[in-house]
Amino acid sequence: MTGALLILATMATTILIYEDNTRLRQSLELLLGEGSGFHVSGTFPDCDNAEEQVARLEPDLVVMDIDMPGIGGIEGVRIIKSNFPDVKVIMHTVFDDDSRIFESICAGADGYLLKNTSPVKFIQSLHELADGGAPMSPFIAQKVFQHFRQQNKTTDSFNLTGREKEILEHLVKGNSYKMIADKCSVSVDTVKKHLQNIYHKLHVSCGTEAVAKALQHKIIRLD
Repeated sequence: MTGALLILATMATTILIYEDNTRLRQSLELLLGEGSGFHVSGTFPDCDNAEEQVARLEPDLVVMDIDMPGIGGIEGVRIIKSNFPDVKVIMHTVFDDDSRIFESICAGADGYLLKNTSPVKFIQSLHELADGGAPMSPFIAQKVFQHFRQQNKTTDSFNLTGREKEILEHLVKGNSYKMIADKCSVSVDTVKKHLQNIYHKLHVSCGTEAVAKALQHKIIRLD
């Protein structure tokens, strides 16, 4: 590599590509070649050695497929983000089902693009990611927003009062009826009446179910 090309490669945003489809992997490397503003410093058909590869090649961005041999892309994201939190990772996949999307996001993915994304939009999305954005294919973004809107609807629909949320929080933290009564300065009977109302509003029949639902729907958060 000449001195001029070395300077350009140093200035460019460096990328690793994890993709088990050889033809697609080569196409992505070609697409992100000279003139794109990126420098592909490595391509791999799996992410079994992602920790060592990222440590050695020090990329700015990682393009990650999901369905690969070995540990797979979602676990690959988790490993990279837990060891190199500043490295941006974008999923590049055919999967658009809810579970894959949210598993990827929970694992730490910074963006999510479907493989039918046009080459121009793909490059734009990578630049957006490098600048601190969180690019997503429109269909994926719609699913994410629908998920959070539905979560908010579900949480709000329980209509718990402030006192009921307080008592439910004590229950989640493992307090007995008597302990809850002491903490809230009410009688045990009053606690029981509040819990009956809570169970009714949450559509559950016991304290264990109430605790599970409170955590599942984020009615109560444990710090």
